[in-house]
Amino acid sequence: MADELSARLARRQKIIEGDEPAPAENLEPKCNERKEDDKSTTDAAGGELADKLMRQGNINEGKEVTANPSAQHFNPYTEFKEFSRKQIKDLEKKFKGFDEDRDHFINLLELKRAMEKLGEPQTHLGLKAMIKEVDEDLDNQISFREFLLIFRKAAAGELQIEGLKKLASDINVSEEGVSGAKNFFEAKVNQLSDSNRFEQEIKKEQEDRKKQNEEKKQRQAAFKEKAMMFQ
Repeated sequence: MADELSARLARRQKIIEGDEPAPAENLEPKCNERKEDDKSTTDAAGGELADKLMRQGNINEGKEVTANPSAQHFNPYTEFKEFSRKQIKDLEKKFKGFDEDRDHFINLLELKRAMEKLGEPQTHLGLKAMIKEVDEDLDNQISFREFLLIFRKAAAGELQIEGLKKLASDINVSEEGVSGAKNFFEAKVNQLSDSNRFEQEIKKEQEDRKKQNEEKKQRQAAFKEKAMMFQ
């Protein structure tokens, strides 16, 4: 179906540009009976395909830039220095929860479900506007890097779309939350250099892990002690 629609659209473009003669006026279009569900599915597929062909034409004419696959490969700890390691890990966990098909992107349907779970349902146009504001590589979905951009813009007060503002306000960034993120980030930068900050964060993670292991050993020892009382 998609190939047929693509061929029709390409032929129509050739007719408009004069590269192919227009069909005779007395020819009647071929009609096939379709169920209502089939028609809506075809219309949706046709609209999406038309958008893709239009975007490709804009790219060819220099009106749009091509998607940059390398943007998917980045180091969040060096590119988003205003975030702590814990905050990035917390946001990564949230991102993976939204990424239902595990393809490392949040598509429109996944964003729709995420906003419904947050109690902030959006219209179809609202969801598209949310993606568009941070969709730097123009692939109509949100990568993890673009997901982090939401919270960078929220901290700087630069978000324009209400849906993204609601998303950012409903997801806490560690204990500080988005509302206080900007002041928190600036204070951290002023207090510590990047290297010292990461060293301290890694050290804290190690200390927390050590503390958790010690508590686990204590619980196991207490359980064994109680078990021996019943022998």
